[in-house]
Amino acid sequence: MRFILLSKQFVPVSKNEFIVGTILLLVTAFSVAGMRWATLYNGQAISSDKPAHLYLDKRTTLDELSSILVDSSYVESEEELRWAANLLGWRNFQAGHYLIDEPYEYEEFLSKLARGIQDPVSVTILPGRTKGDIVTKVANQLQFDSLTFHQTLKDSIFIAKHELDQKDVVGRLFPNTYSVYWTISPESFFKRILNEFDKAVIESEQEQMEELNRSVDEIITLASIIEWEARNREEKRTISGLYWNRLNRGMRLQADPTVNFAVGERRRLLYEDYQVDHPYNTYLYRGLPPGPITNPDLVSIRSALYPEDHDYLYMVATPKGEHAFSKTFEEHKQKSAKWRKWLQEQYRIKRNNEQKQNGN
Repeated sequence: MRFILLSKQFVPVSKNEFIVGTILLLVTAFSVAGMRWATLYNGQAISSDKPAHLYLDKRTTLDELSSILVDSSYVESEEELRWAANLLGWRNFQAGHYLIDEPYEYEEFLSKLARGIQDPVSVTILPGRTKGDIVTKVANQLQFDSLTFHQTLKDSIFIAKHELDQKDVVGRLFPNTYSVYWTISPESFFKRILNEFDKAVIESEQEQMEELNRSVDEIITLASIIEWEARNREEKRTISGLYWNRLNRGMRLQADPTVNFAVGERRRLLYEDYQVDHPYNTYLYRGLPPGPITNPDLVSIRSALYPEDHDYLYMVATPKGEHAFSKTFEEHKQKSAKWRKWLQEQYRIKRNNEQKQNGN
């Protein structure tokens, strides 16, 4: 005979009843445990209909994370999320970028955020840009802001540690796609850029620079002018050869991009622009300008290192965005007049069309 306490009274039960009750109790306990286990390790607990990017700007509490995940519909039950996090012991989560590109169970996802195991982001630096433009676009893709990155690149002590001068920085912002953590510091990101530059240029092309008897700064400066000048990459080695021909003959480089840099605008140049007294104006000053005018890509850098062998000394831009090259100044004047006449005709047609539209 067994007794079960009910309402402060012992109620006698049979042996069979006791066994059945015990079994039911164990079944219930195992059922609850099984349900809890299934919930905790539910492979669909955290999910998104399409790849989603979660950014935590700072160390984040469970309350803050719960709100973010529920508001973004990455979890269905905030109560269940909190229960799982508390059971697993995860209550604080590290700043970073986390990709939700597949369903996660609570343990896998929460431990990832708590340990700060980030998913890298891809940051692309395009060629032919100004330093300010690059700073802004990079900062839009990483945690630090543009002001912080700008101050880093202007820090003379930091720059000097890398054996650079302020005027050389833009030329070292090597065009590439960088896989980095979103929380990377601006100093570390710049070091990463320099490492890629060193591998692609200095380590690979040191012998050729010595052959030309030119420093890396001089090569990058010339490459930056080629980058700005050439719309067609097939012309880059030709343009490089022309510039080298002029430099080797002691002629002024007379590169329009350096005048654009001097006046601070990318536009069609006016006659008076060529008279601007600026150290980068290669119509007034011989040799290369003091530093690069933009960030050249690897094609432009290699074009500066391996110029095409020819006798061209002059070139004029054509309406198609290419160049007409000449060996003599007389030939150059004829080609320039041809394209100038074509351009004047286009302006005339444009004015006539505008007058017709205004007349209507």
